[in-house]
Amino acid sequence: MALSKRELFLKRRLRNRNKLRSINDGRPRLSVHRSSKNISVQVIDDVKGVTLAAASSLEKDLGVVGKNNVEAAAKIGAAIAERAKKAGIEEVIFDRGGFLFHGKVKALADAAREGGLKF
Repeated sequence: MALSKRELFLKRRLRNRNKLRSINDGRPRLSVHRSSKNISVQVIDDVKGVTLAAASSLEKDLGVVGKNNVEAAAKIGAAIAERAKKAGIEEVIFDRGGFLFHGKVKALADAAREGGLKF
């Protein structure tokens, strides 16, 4: 029997997180979450278990409230890069979870790279 979309998502997420654990070298994790209406991203220090910086399409000052498209993802990527640099973070590992690396997730990653984050 074929796997459902949810089961495939969970398999991808587990595969991605296991790979990240083996290569992280103490760097913070740039974690992306995409829902049907919003997109959010956090820079997480897994050793201490704290969020160092965050950005979301729910924030009014970014001007993308209620939008979940490639342009909104790019603005959020630029915002997280700026906030991470302000917190003193230069290098991260990119955790896309179970989401495929195209469309909104790719736009967010590209904007974060252009903003100065290295991953």
